[in-house]
Formats: sequence, C-alpha cells, structure tokens
Amino acid sequence: MAVSYWLFKSEPAVFSIDNLAKSKNSTTYWNGVRNYQARNFLRDSVKNGDKVLFYHSNADPLAVVGTCTVVREGYPDFTALDPADDHFDPKDSPQNPIWFMVDIKLEKKFSKPVTLDELKSTPALKDFRLLQRGNRLSVFPVTKSEFDLIAKLGK
Repeated sequence: MAVSYWLFKSEPAVFSIDNLAKSKNSTTYWNGVRNYQARNFLRDSVKNGDKVLFYHSNADPLAVVGTCTVVREGYPDFTALDPADDHFDPKDSPQNPIWFMVDIKLEKKFSKPVTLDELKSTPALKDFRLLQRGNRLSVFPVTKSEFDLIAKLGK
C-alpha cells in the first residue's frame, strides 16, 4: 500500500510537538478537527503508515517543527461527546459520529524549525498548499517531494 503525506496544524499553546514528545510512547490521538473537509481526510484518506508534517500555527514563528507517522486510522472523535471538552458538539452521537481522529507517533522533532518565511522563499515549494491564499485547513495532503524537501530543511 502506498504511503501518503500530510500536514497537520496545531497551535502550540494547545498542543505542541513538545507535548507529543512527552506523551506515552510519543503517541497521541489527533482530535478536535471541526472542519468537514479536514474531517473527511481523517476519516477516509489518512492511513496507517502515512507520514505527517507537524506544523505550529498561531505561533511565533509559524513553522513545520517535525515529522510523525500515522499509527491508527480514523475513528470517532470521543471529545465531541464530552460536554466539558472544548471540542464538544451536541449534534454528535455514538450511533452517528460526525467527527473523527487518528493517532500519530512522533518520528523526529526538527533541530531547526522550517519557518513559513523559509517555505515561502523556497522556489520548489511555490505550489505548496500551505502557501496558497485562503488555505485554512488543519489537515491536508502534501506531495512526497514537498514532504522530503521540508524534512531535509528541518535537519
């Protein structure tokens, strides 16, 4: 089965790559996605073994900070059922889940974050979806060449 490549965004004040590194086995569930297109990626397309660029959004600097591997495919996001959770959705139910999540495992924290400015100034990334106007998705596909180049820049 072919590996796919993804970018997952997280605000470091909410969940950072350092939080992931401190998680049991450097693994966590990727919850709280509340956009239907991003949800569809998590539910239908993200598969075990896929590779992920971990991006810090709403941060200084904005940057790709590491890589991860998907270790569990899409399953219902249980935080949507918890009224005490920030991601609660009263329309969600166990019988008809709306929101989904996956589990990821940290592979590598970059020694040098790859900043948004660096991404913008790299000619080979001119078509990179993150740099496109209006792209606000927290989960989206990237190409293998984009993934490989960004991982190389982070070393």
